Amino acid sequence: MGREAHRIVNQGAQNSWQGAAHRLSKGHEDDDLHHLLHYHLLRYHAGRSSYFLIETKLIKPAMATHAHEGVMTDIKFYNTRTRSKERFEPIDPENLRMYVCGPTVYDRAHLGNARPVIVFDVLYRLLRHVYGESHVTYVRNFTDVDDKINARAAESGRPIGEITEETTRWFLDDMAALGALEPDAMPRATGYIGEMIAMIEALIEKGHAYAAEGHVLFRVRSYEKYGALSGRSVDDMIAGARVEVAPYKEDPLDFVLWKPSDAEQPGWESPWGRGRPGWHIECSAMAKALLGETFDIHGGGLDLQFPHHEDEIAQSCCANGTGEMARVWMHNEMLQVEGRKMSKSLGNFFTVRDLLEQGVPGEVIRFVFLSTHYRKPMDWTEKKREEAEATLRKWRALINRDDFIDDHDRGHVTSMLADDLNTAGAISKLHEIYDEARDKGGPYIGIFRSEARSLGLLQDEIGGWAVAPVADLSGLETHLNKARQTAMQTKDFSEVDRLKAAFIEAGLEVRMSKEGVELIPGAGFDPAKLEGLE
Repeated sequence: MGREAHRIVNQGAQNSWQGAAHRLSKGHEDDDLHHLLHYHLLRYHAGRSSYFLIETKLIKPAMATHAHEGVMTDIKFYNTRTRSKERFEPIDPENLRMYVCGPTVYDRAHLGNARPVIVFDVLYRLLRHVYGESHVTYVRNFTDVDDKINARAAESGRPIGEITEETTRWFLDDMAALGALEPDAMPRATGYIGEMIAMIEALIEKGHAYAAEGHVLFRVRSYEKYGALSGRSVDDMIAGARVEVAPYKEDPLDFVLWKPSDAEQPGWESPWGRGRPGWHIECSAMAKALLGETFDIHGGGLDLQFPHHEDEIAQSCCANGTGEMARVWMHNEMLQVEGRKMSKSLGNFFTVRDLLEQGVPGEVIRFVFLSTHYRKPMDWTEKKREEAEATLRKWRALINRDDFIDDHDRGHVTSMLADDLNTAGAISKLHEIYDEARDKGGPYIGIFRSEARSLGLLQDEIGGWAVAPVADLSGLETHLNKARQTAMQTKDFSEVDRLKAAFIEAGLEVRMSKEGVELIPGAGFDPAKLEGLE
């Protein structure tokens, strides 16, 4: 049984706290579970409407178990904060909370932007599987106030709101094509300006921030633990600084919480004049509003570790008077293309949409990403793409067999993911499960599909690309197998080579083993090219 979340549109209250909440729920089969309704007003904005998330939660035993096995799942994650792999123990197993830094919406998402989406989508699926869908809340924000957005508006002459609305939709569509689930809440920064101002006021009151020339800055040295997440000392930061220090700063390390806006820039009234928030304060305010002062997991790309996440911790802990912001910090490594950093100057920069329009299926992109552990640099190559597509076509051909019988997973992939999201190990395990399912058929195929879906693969929603023309290849398989047996005796393999070349030309993958011959339709399979080969 999972949570049913409904978005209720409040047509007349843009950026408002007001809205009508209507309780919506549906029945479940577990009679021993008791409903506990929580009305969390998780506010986020999309266009001219305000959306509200209503959660129906269930009281369940505070234990992480496989529903089908009833055994404890021991989850371990590498915690950037402690620099060690730790056993994961949620603050409250019935209310597990995760925040991931989302995109700045001014253009199409490039391939590197997709990696944290896929990494934390897999984590979200794991947590929902282990703790129950009704006990996990995932928040990923949109930064819709930023100087890059301002520059894009100035260049194009288009309103900022029009640009951010369009690019937000682009992002969601592209990530859906990769098989990513939408988070439970997707707040936009502009919907939380009041919360940001309140947090900044608290920091000033407590002596952690100061106003100067229309700006408000955070006093870095007022927070003794600054640098702990990234392993940097304040003195080393000063020694390595090569930036011009603004005259209104007390200390070169102090960072902006609020800055003034001119007539051409977006701005909001505040105690320090009309202005807009600094980037770092946005996530601190939204995370607190939606998840509380302290929550379980904070994630993002490694490039955000410093200064963004370091600054988030300092702001949040000082404003809230807490010892920590998040219990576990997780960061994914960066992406390369053909062994080189992705860069427009190198000509190897492309967006997710570029790949999709070139005919690369979103599921293939997802598979390539999952083939590398999230804490290792990921190298996107054409060879990996081709191998991923061939594997997925083979896997999808199996689950479309007539002898398919649905069945639940056996926890093999979950066990791999519970070891610091070992997606590469999970893919290797799926290859083993595939071999067994191919040979035994029936429910073993159902088990294979269920295991793959733990990674977000073989979902119906992203599988249309793999539909190949229907053709009975059994006769051709028999023909090639006989030719192969004859060649083994005569040592003349010319007929085998001719058939293989023809099959490959027709878009078939040829697999030969001791057990026999298997022909698998691949990209561009054309049955017409097989005429006359038998």
